Amino acid sequence: MNEILLLVGAYLLGSVPTGLLLARSMGINIRECGSGNIGATNVYRTAGKKLGIMTLVGDCLKGVIPVLVAQALGLSPVWVAAIGLAAFLGHVYTVFLGFKGGKGVATALGVLLGTAPLAVLFGIAVFAAVLYKWRYVSLASISAAACIPVLAWATCTPRETIVMAFVIAVIVILKHHENIARLRAGTENKFKA
Repeated sequence: MNEILLLVGAYLLGSVPTGLLLARSMGINIRECGSGNIGATNVYRTAGKKLGIMTLVGDCLKGVIPVLVAQALGLSPVWVAAIGLAAFLGHVYTVFLGFKGGKGVATALGVLLGTAPLAVLFGIAVFAAVLYKWRYVSLASISAAACIPVLAWATCTPRETIVMAFVIAVIVILKHHENIARLRAGTENKFKA
């Protein structure tokens, strides 16, 4: 019973649209600005650096808190992975916005920080290298997402976490389909610090 409550709680926490709420506090409807996405990159570009960073941290916490609670309660790796996936899915398919949420990168970061921290460190290095070289946040996010399951396997992460990381990676990449099209067309926006 506790596991089911945590699963539902993780989904609902993940569903809280951090970027939308932060931008709205400044009188900005983030869904009508920039890319229309509720994630940290769009908030950063349209509402400023401070709110962008706050969105990143908030979305990350939505992922890490549920898995840390599950681990503290001594739940099995299967349940920890399921609860982490629920938090991620809450962000991507939020019940509060008609199941249309963000791309899940920051929430995935939080989930994986709590379940596969060593893999995440390597994943952050991949993200940073790709962003430094090409200046595309989307390409850096896709590259890191694609690497994380392999890195999780290479760092002897539990099988359940590897499966969760793979599912997350697939969804993150699929959610970037418009970015991929723009990258191929050469029209994707580059990151400006």
